[in-house]
Amino acid sequence: MNEHTLSMRLERVAAQVPVGARLADIGSDHGYLPVALVRRGVIAVALAGEVALTPYQAAKRTVRDNGLEPQISVRRANGLAAIRPEDAITAVSLCGMGGETIRDILDSGNAHLSGQERLILQPNGGEQPLRQWLMDNGYCILYEEVLRENRFDYEIIVAERAEAVQYSAEQLFFGPLQMQVRSPAFLGKWQRRLRQKQQTLAGFAQARQAVPARKVQELTQQVRWIAELLEQA
Repeated sequence: MNEHTLSMRLERVAAQVPVGARLADIGSDHGYLPVALVRRGVIAVALAGEVALTPYQAAKRTVRDNGLEPQISVRRANGLAAIRPEDAITAVSLCGMGGETIRDILDSGNAHLSGQERLILQPNGGEQPLRQWLMDNGYCILYEEVLRENRFDYEIIVAERAEAVQYSAEQLFFGPLQMQVRSPAFLGKWQRRLRQKQQTLAGFAQARQAVPARKVQELTQQVRWIAELLEQA
């Protein structure tokens, strides 16, 4: 993967960036996403933010090698602190991190958001707490997708501020839009998760030490939800 050929995962993220957006790619790693979008003419300006030194230097190198330093700012900062008011950012992407990490970045850096940005999020697991944060902070989920790449299941969640929305516990778990669409990738993911969770429950029953009742109840409920979802497929 490079700025010329994005992974399938980043291609699907790129498809959710509006034409002409002013993008802040937080945790940009090598800067491939903003560089690819500027090279393609989808966006004219972007910001690549990185907190770690090595990926920050890699992003600067990618931007420099493509001659895009006038269009793409590369900043070393913690999360959304990379964004400045004068950037007038209209889209924020956070990709390739756990859902809880993305949630924490959004929560701790909320003051750097105007509330008008489109959030394009690609969590590696932990989608449920991330959706909970979005709901609690007045964001409506506009688009969701599950994709499988290199034997991993990835999710993309796109959200914008809107009128207050309430999602059920099951919608937060599966994704409100994905429960409706039921794509083959979505169903495949949950078939695999059902087997894993059933094996975990069986392991609990044979464990030498007692597993907390709350943990068993939570997992039992998830197994029931998944089984019911797949029965409706």
